[in-house]
Amino acid sequence: MRSMPLRVCLSFVALLAAPSVHAFGLADVDRRARDLASKAYKDTGANLPAAFAQLDQERYQAITYRPNAALWKPAKLPFTLEFFHEGWRFDRPVKIDEIAGSSTHEIAFNPQWFDYGKSGLDPIAASGLGYAGLRIDYAVNAPQHMDEVLSFLGATYFRALGKGQVYGLSARGLAIDTGLASGEEFPRFVEFWAERPKSHAQQLTIYALLDSPRASGAYRFVLKPGVDTTIEVTARLYLRENVGKLGVAPLTSMYFFGANQRAEHADYRPQVHDSDGLSIASSTGEWIWRPLVNPKRLLVTSFKLENPRGFGLMQRVRDFHAYEDLDAHYEAHPSAWVETLGNWGAGSVELVEIPSPDETNDNVVAYWIPEHLPAPKQPYEVHYRLHWQKDQETRPSTGWVAQTLSGKGYLKQADDSIGFVVDYVGPMFAGATDGHVEANVSAPANAQVVAQDVRRNPETGGWRIRVRFKRQDAAHPVELRASLRSDDKESETWSYVLPPE
Repeated sequence: MRSMPLRVCLSFVALLAAPSVHAFGLADVDRRARDLASKAYKDTGANLPAAFAQLDQERYQAITYRPNAALWKPAKLPFTLEFFHEGWRFDRPVKIDEIAGSSTHEIAFNPQWFDYGKSGLDPIAASGLGYAGLRIDYAVNAPQHMDEVLSFLGATYFRALGKGQVYGLSARGLAIDTGLASGEEFPRFVEFWAERPKSHAQQLTIYALLDSPRASGAYRFVLKPGVDTTIEVTARLYLRENVGKLGVAPLTSMYFFGANQRAEHADYRPQVHDSDGLSIASSTGEWIWRPLVNPKRLLVTSFKLENPRGFGLMQRVRDFHAYEDLDAHYEAHPSAWVETLGNWGAGSVELVEIPSPDETNDNVVAYWIPEHLPAPKQPYEVHYRLHWQKDQETRPSTGWVAQTLSGKGYLKQADDSIGFVVDYVGPMFAGATDGHVEANVSAPANAQVVAQDVRRNPETGGWRIRVRFKRQDAAHPVELRASLRSDDKESETWSYVLPPE
């Protein structure tokens, strides 16, 4: 499910509950998470009346906050806090609190703060409901204009924006059993605590409590908006019982079609995707680029690593004419890079690609799987920094894949080979001449490389690899690998999987 960006405003709120006796912090949320893990899971269930449960997306988005009343706006603080209404797919309330100094206060739900507009709903029917999530605004694009920079809406999904970006992919707090036949478990953030910022604050801290049938967790998010908006995440997780797969720092995106996989129907747009590849930085210095696909059947691949430096779902093609979409503006969708903090040990980055008939489904998930899972009730802590990027994306310092193209071009004699073109750019190619750039192309036993060459691309200042191969058995996948070397410099490794037919 893809959470949708909404423009909402919040009125003055009544602050409830008695103040705490000390400054609230991650230790407080951790105690609650440990307590939850020691008890059987309790499903609070949905609380929506039929009128709200039957909303479609358009009518749900017609519910907005009344203007000019966001929390912290009267104090002219640099951040403002606003909420989402329950309804449509968001059928369970989350509790939201404000931390002000040494006190914490619950922010109570009041339907009078919302404009129900064209939704056709009676505000009286909303009595007894709660918030579906929250959003944070900050002046990231212009000094006098507040922009939405972070939203939490649905399960543990959240999205952020940097300067000049529009919403695309999402992050999640945790993924459990993604891609397994047993079915995926979706944990939820059940409570948030937002720390009231100082008058000149450039960052905002939010805490969250996670709960699900087999896991609980305490989270701290430190938001720093900017050209490259970052969120530093600290999570302490507890399993109630063993899980098949624990996905840490998950990213969720959409790939429908693109340069390396053309649309199967008539579409005026050349490409449609929130991300076009998975990037991985290993501790050995190797960089890997895996172009995304929209497979015919579920495709799960993994990269075994020790203490990775990071990974991300990236949107590298930034030209409007690559998309020609005046509504979605895919060229402005952010890349999301997970920078690992501390030693993550042994494990693997796993990529799940799911068949999708259209662009409305998030069909790509990437996350870290630790090799050794914590025992039930024992803490597992992870620390990382999420970068939401467009103008200054994380990439190798030598050379990287700019685009992947599929097809063979003109051949004097047609054959049944499959062709790819891989364009590389980067500092390592500055001044490189013919004979000083070498291509390393490899294929598994299920494929035979029948032709390859490398040549300078004067249009980009980089170099281009062309390769054709024949697949021996169409019922099995093929993984091609390619990279460039110039003098003592090695480029990013292009790793492409052609799924079975």
